[in-house]
Amino acid sequence: MLKTSDFDFYLPEELIAQTPLEDRSSSRLLVLDSESGKTADKHFTDILEEFNPGDALVLNNTRVLPARLHGVKPDTGGHLEVLLLKNIEGDHWETLIKHARRAKVGTEIVFGDGALKAVVKEELEHGGRIIEFQYDGIFLEILESLGEMPLPPYIKEKLDDPDRYQTVYAKENGSAAAPTAGLHFTNELLAELEARGVKIVYLTLHVGLGTFRPVSVEDLDQHEMHAEFYQLSPQAAKELNEVREKGGKIIAVGTTSIRTLETIGTKFDGAIQADSGWTDIFIAPGYQFKVVEAFITNFHLPKSTLVMLVSAFAGRENVLAAYNHAVKERYRFFSFGDAMFVK
Repeated sequence: MLKTSDFDFYLPEELIAQTPLEDRSSSRLLVLDSESGKTADKHFTDILEEFNPGDALVLNNTRVLPARLHGVKPDTGGHLEVLLLKNIEGDHWETLIKHARRAKVGTEIVFGDGALKAVVKEELEHGGRIIEFQYDGIFLEILESLGEMPLPPYIKEKLDDPDRYQTVYAKENGSAAAPTAGLHFTNELLAELEARGVKIVYLTLHVGLGTFRPVSVEDLDQHEMHAEFYQLSPQAAKELNEVREKGGKIIAVGTTSIRTLETIGTKFDGAIQADSGWTDIFIAPGYQFKVVEAFITNFHLPKSTLVMLVSAFAGRENVLAAYNHAVKERYRFFSFGDAMFVK
């Protein structure tokens, strides 16, 4: 029986990348062969060598909302930091509030000059709150003017250009965090892949609460994933099925794309169909992959569900050995860090 502590590894804090590289595609790439466990040190642009004409590259086109808001309680003047996680219905949002004990049901919060207001409607666990916004105009436009990019807590540096926490193909508004494996791609690199006969396919998964929550239980069977919204269009499903029929590989970019494709594969007995809904799929060793045949991912936090997902594909010992190699070779970790290609 695997435990959360089985996915721990030593990571020096100085290897946590604080800022993005000037050129997105100039990061390093560690290639891991999941059968042999062998690794190869490369550069990200070498990813071109890993594709054959007729393969599919699957990208998550979610766009990160400027979801961190700073507000005040008009009755006391106290400051509250609110992180939007997902839109539930209408103007009701699930949020995380810093120092949430100050935000009881009925608490009013005012943002900016008062163009945006909110009332706490429901208290959830771990600082979660359901709030209802009040405003005049278009919510996303107000959010763009008042909100900040919700960088993960391990990034301490200020981000000079908020677009560097978006992929170049970000389109569908709704994420609380970036699908960071996609940050390595430039438009030029994607065009070169297409020129080589690789099919570029897009899906959507809006990254939510699970990204901000560590695994708090030792027994993996007790861990609950938070649900995230996903969507695969009829056109995308058609393109992936055509790739499959012709013998091409389905190669996912990031754990969000993997979770979407495997949710659909699990739901439809290995078939790929257009679908949308909420997924709380938890992929850990013992899981049998149904759709994804290789993937690009970043280096993840110790004891995280993301390390468990990679281990489900490539084997826990292979993955931890690859991570130890990455630490030894001074790879950059997490959101703005280097990449892995797992095949």
